[in-house]
Amino acid sequence: MSRLAKLASSAKRIAPLAWPVFIGQMAVLAFSTVDTMMAARAGGTDLAALAIGGAAYITVFIGLMGIVLAISPIAGQLFGAQHFEACGAQLHQAMWLALALSVPGCLLLLFPQPFLDLARAEPAVAEKVRGHLAALAVALPPALLFTAFRGFNIAVSRPKIVMLLQLGALVLKVPLTALLVFGAGPVPALGAPGCGVATAVCMLLQLAAVWVILRRDPFYARFHIGDRISSPHRGSLLALVRLGVPMGGSIMIEVTGFTFMAFFISRLGATPVAGHQIAVNLVSLMFMMPLAIANAASTLVAQRIGAGDEPDAHRIGWHGVEIGVAIAALMGGTVYLLREPIIGLYTADAVIVAAAMPLLAWVAVFHIADAAQAVAGFVLRAYRIALVPLLIYALAIWGVGLAGGYAVGFNLTGLTPPALLGAVGMWFAATSGLVVAATGMCGFLGWMIRSRRRQASRQGAN
Repeated sequence: MSRLAKLASSAKRIAPLAWPVFIGQMAVLAFSTVDTMMAARAGGTDLAALAIGGAAYITVFIGLMGIVLAISPIAGQLFGAQHFEACGAQLHQAMWLALALSVPGCLLLLFPQPFLDLARAEPAVAEKVRGHLAALAVALPPALLFTAFRGFNIAVSRPKIVMLLQLGALVLKVPLTALLVFGAGPVPALGAPGCGVATAVCMLLQLAAVWVILRRDPFYARFHIGDRISSPHRGSLLALVRLGVPMGGSIMIEVTGFTFMAFFISRLGATPVAGHQIAVNLVSLMFMMPLAIANAASTLVAQRIGAGDEPDAHRIGWHGVEIGVAIAALMGGTVYLLREPIIGLYTADAVIVAAAMPLLAWVAVFHIADAAQAVAGFVLRAYRIALVPLLIYALAIWGVGLAGGYAVGFNLTGLTPPALLGAVGMWFAATSGLVVAATGMCGFLGWMIRSRRRQASRQGAN
């Protein structure tokens, strides 16, 4: 079979798992897209509050989410080995872990002064940020519990049920956000905090639907999930934490590299941070495609490892990277060419459009590097390798991207050219950081695959 035929075969295996994840994640991201568009129409203060509050929530949620998602490679390998009851038990343990992590997460959201100090938010903006985050503190526990359900279903190749629940939540989110942001009749106009209240309601209802599905859907019978709730198991929880902490750390570093940009850019005023919010939302929408491919490829890799077929695991993992990069190149180039009319969909404010346009000049390179590092990172997690990616992310995203962006954007060295001052310089550094991350992650994945192949060949020879 030719190399192209092998790549096409891998794509056919990845696609059935990737497209439901893609649509589901688009629905999730549409939450913030809806919030951004409605807050932008409510006013600059509300949009700035949403940018700061959203950055704070994402910083907290994503890091905790990454720990909970350790269930995916663990359950995936057990599923591949056909240890179904042990696989199902992992969901219960991940749910206990989600509840435990919700406690510190909610405290950070209810007492957000460190985030406000970092952003140097104006009093009017800070008040709205507090209201927004208080509502999101209610949303956090059900969101983390749903993350455990999502990670389990992806691991057992059943992403469609997750997609349907995420789409259902979005259908409710749109009118509810409009009602709470702008008000109607006896309902007051809450502005940005209304976005948080709407999200909390949707997350609670989504979790209720999960409970009904686990109890009644015959698919889950072989996993014995709905029979009873297993008590916390120390060994299982420690396994989740050992893998999940570096996973969560990697994801948190990646996300905080951009959420902290919002805090720093907010020091420049409401208009720059509003432009940044639009740019972040757009590249986040684009990221959903490589994220879907990453989830699908890592699921297949974990299952093939569990089944004892490492050559197939190596092949599907590397092909996932190649497919993700190819699609990202096409998407990045298209969005770059159409960036002006796309930004016009968010706002008609010429000042905010002018602030967002130069940030998207980096979109093509940014997106290709983002896709490469994401798929490679997820594939490594399927092998339960998470520490090396954590170190790569720390150097690339925090070192080159965030610290470098702060130095360039605020001209700390006195050498920044005028074209790279402010938000543009921070985006230039963020793009450079992603290129470093992609190079390191793909290079390590290739080295790891070659090492395991050589080891298998030596064992076969003996």
